[in-house]
Amino acid sequence: MSGLTHFDAKGDAHMVDVSDKAVTSRVAVAEAYITMAQKTFEIITEGRAKKGDVIGVARLAGIMGAKKTPDLIPLCHPLPITKVAVELFPAPELPGLRIEATVKTTGQTGVEMEALTAVSTAALTVYDMAKAVDKAMEITGIRVMLKDGGKSGRYEAS
Repeated sequence: MSGLTHFDAKGDAHMVDVSDKAVTSRVAVAEAYITMAQKTFEIITEGRAKKGDVIGVARLAGIMGAKKTPDLIPLCHPLPITKVAVELFPAPELPGLRIEATVKTTGQTGVEMEALTAVSTAALTVYDMAKAVDKAMEITGIRVMLKDGGKSGRYEAS
C-alpha cells in the first residue's frame, strides 16, 4: 500500500515484522520547542515556579515518555532502550525552551518514535507545570534531527 510499512496487502494496519532485520546500534535525536510569555520564561529559568523545578521534572518526564512509547503508539515495538538523554535549553530569543532527546538501542528497529515521544512528553510537562501563569504557551517544531543505524542508514535534518 504505497510503501507504508504499517499496512498489509489488504490495507489493514499491522505491526511490522522485524524478525529478519539485523541487530545494529541505533540512535535517534529529536527536538521540540515551547514558546511562552517573557514572564513565564523568567519564572521557569529562575526556578520560581510554584510546582517546583520545571526543567528537572520535564527532563524526567521525557525519559519516562521514551520508555513508555510502545504503550502509547499502537504499532511501536517494545525495545531494549540503552540510553535516553533529555535536555532543555533556555531560548531567550523565543522566549521559551528548546528540548532535545537522544535515544539509543541495539536492536532490529529504530528509536525515532521514542525520541519524538520524549520531547513531546517533556514539552507537555512544561506546559502542565506553568499553565497556571500562561495558558497561551505553544509547542512547536517537533521533529527528528538525526537517525542512524539499520538498513536505511543515516538521516540528518537540514
